[in-house]
Amino acid sequence: MGSRGFRIGGMRPVVEWNLGSRILKLGKRTLIMGVVNVTPDSFSDGGLHFDRDRAVEHALQLLRDGADIIDVGGESTRPGSKVGFTEQPGNEQSPAHEKQPLSEQEELDRIIPVITALKQGRPDAVISVDTYKSGVARAAAEAGAEIVNDVSGFLWDRQMVKTLAALKCGAILMHTRGRPEEWAALAPAADIVVQVKRELRDRADTALMAGVKRERIVLDPGFGFGKRMEENYPLLSALKEFHQLRYPLMVGVSRKGFIGRALARDGKDAALPERLYGTLATETSAILKGAHIIRTHDVRACADAVRIADIVVN
Repeated sequence: MGSRGFRIGGMRPVVEWNLGSRILKLGKRTLIMGVVNVTPDSFSDGGLHFDRDRAVEHALQLLRDGADIIDVGGESTRPGSKVGFTEQPGNEQSPAHEKQPLSEQEELDRIIPVITALKQGRPDAVISVDTYKSGVARAAAEAGAEIVNDVSGFLWDRQMVKTLAALKCGAILMHTRGRPEEWAALAPAADIVVQVKRELRDRADTALMAGVKRERIVLDPGFGFGKRMEENYPLLSALKEFHQLRYPLMVGVSRKGFIGRALARDGKDAALPERLYGTLATETSAILKGAHIIRTHDVRACADAVRIADIVVN
């Protein structure tokens, strides 16, 4: 046994993730988080589920396909997008950039009806909200979300860690370098694995000091978020090293650019529809390296891959 109840079993630690309202057991089998983007511009499926009813039906289908968690997001963080806060009455956050990102109210208008309807249709569903805004996290939790998935690692909204401590829900702390509009100009990391491990540890420690309980936190190395194409492969190869941080691990590689680059033909990256098999291979590799949760768009295909990979892991 290790800290916070970690038990090394097979290729990954076995641990309980405390969501406040329930406990999810991680490690005995891989959990699948299905993606529902209620956006017009997400890199992978923007616009497909922008309508509330279509988003809810898609979420229900993902559950039928084998998703354990549904991750609902209302703002795109694709490379080049603007993120931050717009100036609104009563909002003390300063604007992040001259070109305004999505407002908090608009994000709420997109996701809260979806979360509410999904909980009505499937009261047992475990719902995650994909947001870096503390106000959105709070409203989503009130609507039925039990997990906050923050791609900024609690950095872009200084109120997020205090909000999570008060909500007592599950929290996913993802690593990112810079903001999406800065990624193209980022200098290469001297050692991406060392940097991501160090910064995840530091950001998790900050959350603990703010009152977020250790048993509520899952870490995500943030594949594709502020990483150059070639920096994602060593992260995947070294994923097992992240168990040293003593937190469960989530991995999201579904359809990402570094997979398209690896599958390039005739000098052209593979298009999104051509990345499924590469995605499955990458997700399987992550499971064999110790990932507890896989976040994916293609739940049915991933579920089949997980069944085989889990036999090997266990």
